[in-house]
Amino acid sequence: MDEDDNISNADISIDEEDDDEPEQQPQQHPQQQQQHPPPQQDNNRRRAGNEDRIDVDEPETYPQQFQLVNVASGSNSTSSSTTSADSGGAAHTGASDSGATGNSPFHDWDTQQSSARSSNSNAGSGLTANADEMNEGGAGNAGAKPSFFFSTSSFILRSRKEVAALINTECCRGSPTPDLDSIMDTLFNPGTPIDNPDNIEWIRWLIAGGRTPKEFVKIVRSYDNHAKCGLVWVPHVVAYRCRTCGISPCMSICRDCFKKGNHNNHDFNMFLSQAGGACDCGDTSVMKAEGFCSDHGINNRVNREPVPNNLLAVAEAIMPKLLFRLLQHFREHSDATLQAHSITSYSCEAFANMLIDLNNMGEIMRKVMTRTLINPDVYSYFMETPCQDTRNGRFLKANREKYEDAVNRFPNPEPPDEYRDLPALGKKLVHTTLLEEFIFWTFKFEFPQTLVCFLLNMLPDQDYKEHLTRTFVMHYSRIPSVLEMSRDPDTLSNRVVHMSVQLFSNESLALKMVNELSLLHVMIISLKLMMSKILIQNTLHDPAKNFHFVIDCTRQVMKDHCYWPLVSDFNNVLSHESVALVFLRDDNLIDMWFQFLQMLQGMNVNVRETASHVEFEPNSYYAAFSCELEASAYPMWSIISHLQDGTHAHLAKKIINYCVTTLHEWLDSIYFREPKLSLEEMMQASFHFPLHRYLAAFVCQAVTKMGISLSDVLPSRPDILPLLMIHPLRVQSNMPSIERQSCIIAIYPIE
Repeated sequence: MDEDDNISNADISIDEEDDDEPEQQPQQHPQQQQQHPPPQQDNNRRRAGNEDRIDVDEPETYPQQFQLVNVASGSNSTSSSTTSADSGGAAHTGASDSGATGNSPFHDWDTQQSSARSSNSNAGSGLTANADEMNEGGAGNAGAKPSFFFSTSSFILRSRKEVAALINTECCRGSPTPDLDSIMDTLFNPGTPIDNPDNIEWIRWLIAGGRTPKEFVKIVRSYDNHAKCGLVWVPHVVAYRCRTCGISPCMSICRDCFKKGNHNNHDFNMFLSQAGGACDCGDTSVMKAEGFCSDHGINNRVNREPVPNNLLAVAEAIMPKLLFRLLQHFREHSDATLQAHSITSYSCEAFANMLIDLNNMGEIMRKVMTRTLINPDVYSYFMETPCQDTRNGRFLKANREKYEDAVNRFPNPEPPDEYRDLPALGKKLVHTTLLEEFIFWTFKFEFPQTLVCFLLNMLPDQDYKEHLTRTFVMHYSRIPSVLEMSRDPDTLSNRVVHMSVQLFSNESLALKMVNELSLLHVMIISLKLMMSKILIQNTLHDPAKNFHFVIDCTRQVMKDHCYWPLVSDFNNVLSHESVALVFLRDDNLIDMWFQFLQMLQGMNVNVRETASHVEFEPNSYYAAFSCELEASAYPMWSIISHLQDGTHAHLAKKIINYCVTTLHEWLDSIYFREPKLSLEEMMQASFHFPLHRYLAAFVCQAVTKMGISLSDVLPSRPDILPLLMIHPLRVQSNMPSIERQSCIIAIYPIE
């Protein structure tokens, strides 16, 4: 899914050579483009488990006491006696004084590491690297010393592969897992830099469970059975859009899926993505099945052998703390200045890349990650477990307090009183899962590319996608504040749309958010709240009698197009017929929308200067035209596209009545009572009358397409038509003069 407009690509050259050997030339992560531009365009992209599937004989397994859990769709909890978190996250045994409860599915952070370090201060040099490690990571990496000393003496002289095999055996036996507890306490110590390369490499080896990471990836992918591509790309990557196959206007597919699909004689185009996107191949809610490539779609799913119970034993056990460690990083730096946000995001890039690599192993590993992210029991354990009076415990307590302070200080919307009870417009955010807190930090740190790509890469999991969409809507009303405070609103706008377009382009999911979380109300209220902060008095006709207020087009919000993500999302959801009909049937929504349109009616008044030459013409006219086009015209045409016959004639009449009523109010507010203009009034003009355009467009559609008589939709008052005609005629009379440049005209705004 990609929101970018279609552009000409005649001068864009694409390297036609495919990555036939991904193992020899691993792809670069998409977020690295922001800091280090790659030499090739293909390296910007991440393949979400779309490599050739292979079957690899699994090595001899350990006793299988661990059971993988199939999380039912929509379930938010798992059994503490059977979940994967039990096997790898059990509390410490009685020998430990960590204080964790024996029934908890997770470990406490604190162990007796200090005594272990002193007793093994010289033991680290005894680690050896076997041939498998040398071949996997190179001599300079596989034999590197770890960044810690094991507190378990049986691990001191063992290689990474041997240690991982022992940990896998422990996890397969079930809880307790004291050895894994000890290692995780060190690897995920929040006092250690998150980008420590030794720790990241150890995590890869531990999850591999006694195999090399490369072998493990091949085995896991051999069980992959996904139907959707899900490839995520960042800005400035070439993608394709096929209007013949697309159901949503924002549908987009990657280069590989386009070439493997049959789009001969289709209406398609190639475009350069400006905001980033994700491949929709295999998603029947966004594109037709006949447009799928040979690798995706429900018919391409093959029956695989059951996944061995112990294959992901360590991954299941380690995942809760692995994800929580990333949250700890953002908590720790939550009090950083806006200038330091990019540094915070960049410093966790290597850790996030590792998580993306895990996701790209395919469906079964992705499920391990997503069910941990959306499980409220996992989050409640981390939030409710008392922090011990140790160094790590005090650190965690301080981070928890930073998180709570960040939530309390985060800007809250101020909706109208009648909408304060809407769940998505609440005064304070409440988080119940890891995913919800990840979304909060995404907003707080202005949608860092690292975090956005990490969250979007798991969208092929439908249950996760619904949770992500719901959480995004619950935070949606904070977008205006984030945009207004940003030092780079243009980049931020693209990243917001990069995420939102993936979520709202699914019609059934968008409709569900509209019905359950009042998404349309949230969008319109958020847009109105943003624009209401930059209103000024209108100066059409007699300023002394004009009490109408319009948007100030000279403000930074307008020049930087801070409103664009909001109107883009609104237009996206209105492209779904079911959502558009909800909008048309709700009088409150229509009333709020026309209140917003009034803010644009008659804005950016211009005056003709005849006495002297104006050396510099302002550029506010560009902001005004862009705003009316994006915030008014695009939604109007989306709505009209669903009114093609007489089935919804009553809805078209309703919109026309609202147009006429709002125009009456506007004429009164600008004190325009007679259809004539004075000489002074002839010297000023505005080109922006969205209420007139709505009336004209819907009347035309009603008469030409819906079988409605013109007399049924025209205003009943005979004196209103001349008043309505004056301002559009003024626009028409000014345009030829401007185009011909028949006289020296300088136009400048007086508002």
